[in-house]
Amino acid sequence: MANRKPSSFGARFEAFSTAVTRWTGSTSAFALALLAIVVWAVVGPVFHYSDTWQLVINTSTTIITFLMVFLIQRSQNKDSLALHLKLNELVAAIQGASNRLIDVEGLTEKELTTLHRYYGELAKLSRADNDVTKSHSVEEARTRHSAKLGSGKTATKGK
Repeated sequence: MANRKPSSFGARFEAFSTAVTRWTGSTSAFALALLAIVVWAVVGPVFHYSDTWQLVINTSTTIITFLMVFLIQRSQNKDSLALHLKLNELVAAIQGASNRLIDVEGLTEKELTTLHRYYGELAKLSRADNDVTKSHSVEEARTRHSAKLGSGKTATKGK
């Protein structure tokens, strides 16, 4: 076995995929793809719109699409992970922020739905509050909301 670092292929592939996904999202790449389609259409009469003429564009676009799906997904996975880490850092650093949101992307769909309802309730309570500068946990928001209504009793967690 060659004396290589285990990550050297991965690092080179990462650099390659990043460069390709950046370039394919550029105006130049779109212009090149559009030019290829125009050239293909223009040479159609030369080849009498044959099956081979159609097969060239179909095969080309299928291969390019197949490969691009993997490159784009790889790039999106990396971007998503970086974004999650940044958000986790913010949640962890902000005093009073709910730590239950750290690593929330690892929860099941059912757990995410439960959290969505939970924070949806917080949003509903905050919409009822005229002061948009306040942000609280759901429990604190329920307590303050009840106090504002003058009921004097604390809302239960299960409501």
